[in-house]
Amino acid sequence: MAGLSIWHVLIFAIVVILLFGTSKLKNLGKDVGGAIKDFKKSVREEEAEAAQLQYPRTIDAKVKASESSIKN
Repeated sequence: MAGLSIWHVLIFAIVVILLFGTSKLKNLGKDVGGAIKDFKKSVREEEAEAAQLQYPRTIDAKVKASESSIKN
């Protein structure tokens, strides 16, 4: 069997805990979680800024916007 069984995963987890300790793993989890949270926040802020500036987000929207500006 080429896949990992539950025993392989458990042995790997025990070895990682023994090597690094629970406190380092806890800090690593906090750091990764904080990085993901900051990334999501920056994406939301960028989308809000783009919505305020009313930039067309797709090529079709850009074409329509340029066509309407030509007609006016």
